[in-house]
Amino acid sequence: MPAYQPTLDFHRLIANDLPVDNGQDLADAQQGFIGTVEHAEVLHPKGHTVWSMRGYGFLDDEKPADTVNPSLWRQARLNRIHGLFEVTPRMFQVRGFDIANITFIEGDTGLIALDALTVPECAAAALALYRKHRDPDGKRKLHTVMYSHSHGDHFGGVAGLVTQAQVDAGEVQIIAPSGFMHHAVAENVIGGVAMARRSQFQFGQTLPKGVTGQVDAGLGKTMPLGRPGLIAPTMTIEQAHEVHVIDGVEIEFQLTPETEAPSEMHFFFPGERALNLAENATHNLHNLCPLRGAAVRDSLAWSKYLDVALHRYGARSDVVLAQHHWPTWGNARVCRFLSEQRDLYRVLHDQTVRLMSHGLKPTEIAEGLTLPDGLAKRWHARGYYGTVSHNVKAVYQRYLSWYDAHPANLHNLPPVPVAKKYVDYMGGMDALMARAQADFGAGEYRWVAEVMKHAVYAQPDHAGARELAARALEQMGFQAESATWRNAYLLGAHEYRHGPPPPQATMGNSLMNALTNAMLFDALAIRLNAPKAGAQAFTMSWHFTDMNEHWLLVLSNGALNSIRVDDAPKADVSLALARPTLEALLQQQLLPMQAVGDGRLKIAGNSRLLVTFFGLLDRFAGSFPVVDAAPWPA
Repeated sequence: MPAYQPTLDFHRLIANDLPVDNGQDLADAQQGFIGTVEHAEVLHPKGHTVWSMRGYGFLDDEKPADTVNPSLWRQARLNRIHGLFEVTPRMFQVRGFDIANITFIEGDTGLIALDALTVPECAAAALALYRKHRDPDGKRKLHTVMYSHSHGDHFGGVAGLVTQAQVDAGEVQIIAPSGFMHHAVAENVIGGVAMARRSQFQFGQTLPKGVTGQVDAGLGKTMPLGRPGLIAPTMTIEQAHEVHVIDGVEIEFQLTPETEAPSEMHFFFPGERALNLAENATHNLHNLCPLRGAAVRDSLAWSKYLDVALHRYGARSDVVLAQHHWPTWGNARVCRFLSEQRDLYRVLHDQTVRLMSHGLKPTEIAEGLTLPDGLAKRWHARGYYGTVSHNVKAVYQRYLSWYDAHPANLHNLPPVPVAKKYVDYMGGMDALMARAQADFGAGEYRWVAEVMKHAVYAQPDHAGARELAARALEQMGFQAESATWRNAYLLGAHEYRHGPPPPQATMGNSLMNALTNAMLFDALAIRLNAPKAGAQAFTMSWHFTDMNEHWLLVLSNGALNSIRVDDAPKADVSLALARPTLEALLQQQLLPMQAVGDGRLKIAGNSRLLVTFFGLLDRFAGSFPVVDAAPWPA
């Protein structure tokens, strides 16, 4: 599909209003380059591609494609630069082998890794690249892994660096910020299925790469294809500021909870005069609530922690880097970058709160609030990942919830019945389509997308409505400066035309072994089908023999409650098993009767209740409709 004239006109306006490109970001992104592998290609041991830059050759052209916002084109070209880079004499970064970066710090005798990327294959490839150029004989033992924060693209590849056995033997230490384990897995457990589906719209990894498809994710290229894991930390940073010396490297740790992640920290290396800001200051405006969904982040705390970092470390820093994008060198530039990033999150917070205190609704604030020129004209403050628009709405939500206080919005009709009313009020589908086609020709893509949303909800099989909806979203995607908005629009267009992806089982979870028993039972509770359970009520005693932990589960009123107890409680059915056996049962790698037969599961009491219990748990398809109405589950 081509870019229509209104989109071409929009791009010309954008291009005329962009900051001057003096080439500094490109120079920074290339500085210290040591080497790479062709296309940064990473293969799974079985041969399939986990990560590759091969599909982004279209970005060789410096001139933006008509179907890509010129500002986003620039960011996409910068994010394609990959390889091993020297940041300081002791500090080396592998960029472009994952959506995130991995930073290697050379100690007096061994090696420290800061973060571990998303999947083991990417982390192993990054380590291999480092060793090829810096340690071909493998003399530097990797003895420390530091997790900067609790998002999966920073810890999920740890098994590509070290093994659980090495950690258990004390050969490797893993350091993380306070609260890391809880937050690392909690987000993936409670909302994980919905977030995984929605993340496809954020990152665009299921879209074809190309000038009419996925070009970038703003924060990096896209997500790798693989299975993340997790090794628990052996040490956590608990104080607001702590100083530790690891293999001759002095590191000052600054905790920054409730910022970009609920568990996060900065790192200052005095000997290198280097400040690593994790993911709190990158070369774009970040998300206060990502499109995939998450708890809203605290923009005020975010700004204040950056202010602390500026005053505590700014004068001592000659380079600032993060776990995405490229570093910034020179003390004056470091301090300017840090102060502008601080101001970015502060002004979004304060001005949103100011305007909502005047009674403006979130959509009104989002439409009217603009950044001061001092920030709007800085490339690193552009909305390639987060945007002013959806960040404003996140601030509003954090303080005042989803409800905008207009009583008409307190009990809205659901999408399908409201859509049928809209179509009827607009004079029926034929009249609606005629008006929408005219508005499309006039470049009113936002309005056409809104109207076609209702048209498709009202008549899902109307081919003309689906195609016009797709075309409107497509043009909006071609115009979007934000990579995440572009991906969302283009995947929405694709699914209007082709429907959602086929169902896929989501019973398993690659982080299941990292869940505490309390988290695991909470995960089971959200799968309980209350209508199916009806008036059933029973109790279950669980004894995890490998941990010697006793748990009581109570099913009543469609709710599943769990509590740890000191001794085996009286219950309708009692179960004794090791925790891995339960995980195998939940992932359908083992049937209950098999487990009983080989002695891995011992049951006392009413054994039929175990079968009843598993029968009450929903299975999530993981590919629910997004642009169409999702059916109510049975």
